[in-house]
Amino acid sequence: MRTLEWDNMGVKIGSRQIHHLRFADDIVLITPDISQAERMLAAFDKACGKICPRLDLANTMFMKNALVFYAPFTLNGTNISECSSYVYLGQEINVMNDLAPELSRRKRAAWGACKVIEDVVCAPFRLNGASSLNLCVRNLVSA
Repeated sequence: MRTLEWDNMGVKIGSRQIHHLRFADDIVLITPDISQAERMLAAFDKACGKICPRLDLANTMFMKNALVFYAPFTLNGTNISECSSYVYLGQEINVMNDLAPELSRRKRAAWGACKVIEDVVCAPFRLNGASSLNLCVRNLVSA
């Protein structure tokens, strides 16, 4: 990454030029247009080829907002598929900046986690050896 000359690429935010975000084996390229993204992706693929296998183009995707006109996005003659949303660092990002899918995804994940511990939480408990109390997450939290 340090050998790539991307200082004049990306978008200016405040006083800094932002051209990528990375975490583990994911990278997000940030560019104002598709031609610059193609140049950056080609340079990144070339740099990767020196130290590791080339990019897996089957898992490589791009997102664009409504301000970018349609243009095919290619690397070495291979079309890169477009996606409308992506989960990055546990948060869903979409081109419309709509939070409803992310909130729905988090709600499903929370209920999935509750389902895993349901047997423990919903088990009947004895109080003073006489009556029983049935604690259940479903009774405390409405869906």
